[in-house]
Amino acid sequence: MHILIHRADGDTDPWVADFAELLPEAEVVVWREGEKARPCDYALVWSPPQAILRELSEVKAIFNAGAGVDAILKFGDALPAHVPVVRLDDAGMGVQMAEYVTHAVLRYFRRFDEYEAQARAGQWRPLPTHRKEDFSVGVLGAGVLGGRVLEALAPFGFPLRGWSRTRKQLAGVECFSGADGLDAFLRGTRVLVCMLPLTPDTHNLLDRAKLSSLLPSAYLINVARGAHVAEPDLLTLIKSGRIAGATLDVLRNEPLPMQHPFWQEPRITLTPHISALTVRRDSVAQIAEKIRRLEAGLPVAGLVNRQQGY
Repeated sequence: MHILIHRADGDTDPWVADFAELLPEAEVVVWREGEKARPCDYALVWSPPQAILRELSEVKAIFNAGAGVDAILKFGDALPAHVPVVRLDDAGMGVQMAEYVTHAVLRYFRRFDEYEAQARAGQWRPLPTHRKEDFSVGVLGAGVLGGRVLEALAPFGFPLRGWSRTRKQLAGVECFSGADGLDAFLRGTRVLVCMLPLTPDTHNLLDRAKLSSLLPSAYLINVARGAHVAEPDLLTLIKSGRIAGATLDVLRNEPLPMQHPFWQEPRITLTPHISALTVRRDSVAQIAEKIRRLEAGLPVAGLVNRQQGY
């Protein structure tokens, strides 16, 4: 068995070493542009170039080294239709995402940004506390990772809301679904956590109209993709006071250009796309198990629906 591997950052050696230990029956072949790779049974890619598509047409399945698959589905019809694309289910990312979002929610709820500003100004002044019952937290994209975030938030007693494309039932969560349920979901949400996959339907979804639907003094946490948010609209709403602020781990252009106005807005907290980093060894173990299942003719979780975009 041969596995073709490509990573945009070129950091393939540790992945090759983990496959040697966790799937010793496989030989890993590193793809390099301009070189014809030997025929392979499977491919593992992260943000691949178009030049790799010829090799991908010859494999049994393409594994995406991450939860978001927009970087591979961007090829559209050029991506071989007969080859299934498989995403990672979690692979250690769920707990990281839960940590990040919980921190951001509590930081806004406990007004720590304001206390930090006061401390820099040498002020000692307790601020009024928020009423927890008025502090609804809504997760936009209540899938595997979104569900993990909602579980992490449950012990704090916030009213929890979740939106997904299709109807879900989550314990302790008021669930909404579909286009008809989106507006109702937004209208009752104080803290909006965006965890959607990036698809044509979700591109620029969070524009001025949608963000203005949130409860007064709403707060945005985006850990999905920067292209979900109309950045000029968000900045305008924050400056006007309609939106209290935002924690953004993902931006349209990464790294964020130094001239971008987000850098100068103190009510926006920026982090460099670190809310949930791929855990390599967990990922390789999951992919190895899925390859063994495919070789045995068994179904695997995480098959990507190309029409839905995830």
